[in-house]
Amino acid sequence: MVPMEQTGTGSESTVPLRLRRAGRVIVLDPDDRVLLFRYDDELPNGRHWCTPGGGLNDGEDYPAGARRELAEETGWTDVPLSGEVHERTLTMKHADVIVRQHERFFLGRVELAQRRLGEVQAMHASDGIAAWHWWTLAEMDTTTEVIWPAGLADLIRGLLGLRPGSWM
Repeated sequence: MVPMEQTGTGSESTVPLRLRRAGRVIVLDPDDRVLLFRYDDELPNGRHWCTPGGGLNDGEDYPAGARRELAEETGWTDVPLSGEVHERTLTMKHADVIVRQHERFFLGRVELAQRRLGEVQAMHASDGIAAWHWWTLAEMDTTTEVIWPAGLADLIRGLLGLRPGSWM
């Protein structure tokens, strides 16, 4: 597992921020492209691309939340997940409130290159997902777009290098 990183804008306030727990999935296709969603948020989050995932429900653990979020955002229920591969904590805006979000990432693989999403347009509209794209690692290296977490392409390279031919 890659060590946790602290990112975000921080808080000037002395009031502690609410902790939001989130599960995320780094989804790779057979050509090692990664699925990312674009959000066109107001500041402080701003426009950014990120992996499928989101907040945990009460009583839900990180792997279960990651699986549920992946199904909700893609329509896929057949993607096996590895164990945890990364975690980070960031300060961000969620539901008009600044929160401290702790995220745990899992790795998933789909068998079809650039697999299409299921019938999730209504969910994307309600969650503010503006677009989706299968990114190559080279595209991620050269884009001027903001990708969360920072260094995702290198994280994926490390995961693939650590477990050649076996990601579970």
